Amino acid sequence: MDTAWVPASAWSTAVPDWKERIREKRSLIPDLPLFDPVAEKALRIFKRLRVPDIIGNPTYGEVCGEWVFDLVRVIFGSYDPETKRRALREFFLLVPKKNGKSSIAAAIIVTAALLNERPEAELLLIAPTKQIADIAFKQAAGIIRLDEALSALFQVQDHLKKITHLNTLAAILVKAAAADVITGSKATYILIDETHVFASMAKAADIFVEIRGSLAARPDGFLLQITTQSKTPPAGVFKAELQKARDVRDGKFEFPMLAVLYELPPEDAVDGGWMRQETWGLVNPNLNRSVDESYLAGEIATAEREGPEKLALIASQHFNVEIGLGLHADRWAGALYWEGAKLDGITLDRLIGECDVAVVGIDGGGLDDLMAVAVIGRHRQTRHWWHWARAWAHQDVFDRRKEIAPRLRDFQRDGDLVVCEETDQDVIEIADICERLFLAGLLPEKAGIGLDAYGVATLLDALAEREMAGDLTMAVGQGWKLQSAVTTLPRKLKDRTLRHGGQRLMAWAAGNAKTELRGSNYIVTKQAAGASKIDPLMATFNAAILMFLNPEPSSAGNMDGFFKTLAGAA
Repeated sequence: MDTAWVPASAWSTAVPDWKERIREKRSLIPDLPLFDPVAEKALRIFKRLRVPDIIGNPTYGEVCGEWVFDLVRVIFGSYDPETKRRALREFFLLVPKKNGKSSIAAAIIVTAALLNERPEAELLLIAPTKQIADIAFKQAAGIIRLDEALSALFQVQDHLKKITHLNTLAAILVKAAAADVITGSKATYILIDETHVFASMAKAADIFVEIRGSLAARPDGFLLQITTQSKTPPAGVFKAELQKARDVRDGKFEFPMLAVLYELPPEDAVDGGWMRQETWGLVNPNLNRSVDESYLAGEIATAEREGPEKLALIASQHFNVEIGLGLHADRWAGALYWEGAKLDGITLDRLIGECDVAVVGIDGGGLDDLMAVAVIGRHRQTRHWWHWARAWAHQDVFDRRKEIAPRLRDFQRDGDLVVCEETDQDVIEIADICERLFLAGLLPEKAGIGLDAYGVATLLDALAEREMAGDLTMAVGQGWKLQSAVTTLPRKLKDRTLRHGGQRLMAWAAGNAKTELRGSNYIVTKQAAGASKIDPLMATFNAAILMFLNPEPSSAGNMDGFFKTLAGAA
């Protein structure tokens, strides 16, 4: 096209028919009004570069598929050479392992260095770890060294992980991500390799703020993220970036980004649908180029022998299947059925309004642990159990458990986790919940509130101040004494006589739980779960123990109390 003005709507990157496109192996990139001379020049340069880690060092033009060429054309063809601005500023590529991801990333950053017009521009290739950064630099440096003309044009400094264009003094810098390293960056072109690894980094959100801040004054620059799916349920900054990319693709969010996501439609991936051989090429665009069908078949066969944990890993890394619950060989049996027991719309208010009796389970620890409450109500008509939970965390948890901090922030945004500003905030708010149930007449006269006896003295005092101590509370035995809950709840989840509202906090806790066989008893312990918390699940076990007693409400039909507690909630 020419360089005449083009309306913003023409640059919409929404692909609402992406499911049909991926099933039919059609391009996932919509038709866009590219600046063809720039796009074609970039593609010629890209195709000429040689691949450093393939026998014979063929060119990228010889080994890459059309999907790569289409991506390269859009990245560079969205630049207007007259206005020196880009119509698209961000690009997000989700593609499984073994599809040439890192190699393609290195070639794109070298191409950008060759086309760059800004003097002394920075081209930043960011990797989440030093190991990934080393691989990225080796690829980029290898491309330069394989071409005599490029070797004369660029200076490669291995010890600095730096490649400098000797005419423009633009520099490719390869860095392992850290907030202090990225702070103050003035990069024009930024490529992030393996965004999913950032999910476990406590300061990842700060890094992305710095990255985007550096582009604010450089309309000629771009941000490109190339990643596989996460090995664990998406969390933190990766979850946010992936969701934004999906929303742009689906037409839910207008943003100058191109999102190319090689993932199966959810309905095609469930129940092992991703293992069907006819689907492999749909999400592996380099199938039988850099990734071999026999290799994938072998990986799946091996994973099936080794158990659900390995199978989930293969699904996420080679087929971009998003992991829901953490599945592992010694997982709590209920994790397998947790998602299937979801009933949309279960909240505490609805539970109070539709159940004839309810019990409370509480689990807490120190300031570097979570405090959790779980409420199980018995539905007035179906007699099914309804479940709702909430957790509290002090800042100590975020300081000492940095690997789960981004995930906890997600739960905070959901409203299912409260970050305490005062020392006793968790105790007071749990007592408030218990009082709501008490005033509504739902708690039984005895054993309505079950607690792990450890570290609950302050909570007992708060309950006593509200006349809810004594027979109403019960210390629930832990360890093997919870076996009836550990083994019975999976059955109730499977037959859906236990329903929950689909809180991600609970799905996470259920997925973290591991069981141990001690003597003849299966137990779930915090120690087995490690840093990945299970407190909301332990609170659920405590509540289940009380519900097994088949309780009756202390004042059934106390509607005055019910309306009082609803008014208090409002």
